[in-house]
Amino acid sequence: MQNRSYEERHAAALEVFDAFMGGAVAEPERGARSFQRQHGALGSFAFDVVMGDVWARPQLSRRDRSLIVISVLATIGSTEELSLHTQVGLNNGLTRSEIEEAVIHVAAYAGFPMAMQAGRVVTDRFCQIDGVDRLPERQGAEQLDDSERQIRAHDVRKTLTGGRCADEVELDLAAMVEHLGDVGLIAYHWAFGDLWARDELSRRDRSLVVVAILTALSRVDELAFHVPAGLNHGLTRTEIEEIMVQMTIYGGIPRAVEGIQAAKRAFQKIDARS
Repeated sequence: MQNRSYEERHAAALEVFDAFMGGAVAEPERGARSFQRQHGALGSFAFDVVMGDVWARPQLSRRDRSLIVISVLATIGSTEELSLHTQVGLNNGLTRSEIEEAVIHVAAYAGFPMAMQAGRVVTDRFCQIDGVDRLPERQGAEQLDDSERQIRAHDVRKTLTGGRCADEVELDLAAMVEHLGDVGLIAYHWAFGDLWARDELSRRDRSLVVVAILTALSRVDELAFHVPAGLNHGLTRTEIEEIMVQMTIYGGIPRAVEGIQAAKRAFQKIDARS
């Protein structure tokens, strides 16, 4: 842990702000002063804490942090901030397809109403960037039979659980339905078969998004499953803990505390099993 001077922290915030704006601001310090003029102490903290303390940390790339933030803002319905961070996400290296895919995950883990609202915000921002009133017609999802969805879902489940699921599709689906009824059936077909199996985001990135959404929603029981799943998909323990650091800003410290405690319990359970 390094103790930095205020000047060092502020300089880090200026560099992050410059990246946020895609290098389009000639004097980032003027942006800092504008934050303070408009919002007082809140503006100072928004600059020096949000950007200087959190976004400047090296434990996750800024591209990953943008993916987390976009997912969380969509989940909690923060539309103005989502519009801004859609642009920031592009500046930080996300593609439009990746941003849209994060919003689809919101549909599965926070509900379609929040995702549809977020989709409109993202689309409006893309239209502003392109200077158009309407984007070209989009391509829909694959039209799959249930048998195809089940095969895809089983493949996802094998990676999510690290192979700790039934070897046969029918048995894995039956176990989920026995445990959750028709909720399990919809989850198997839609969440795992339709969504998780898509190629627009890696499974590592999907785990990043889902852990962030679940933390924002205080879904501690689901984190007990999805934290190990994130490890199985290539996230490191440090990266999962860093999701919770990001959540101190975008979900609030109480939710971040719940999240880090859930993550540490999951780590301890894995270590005990080993």
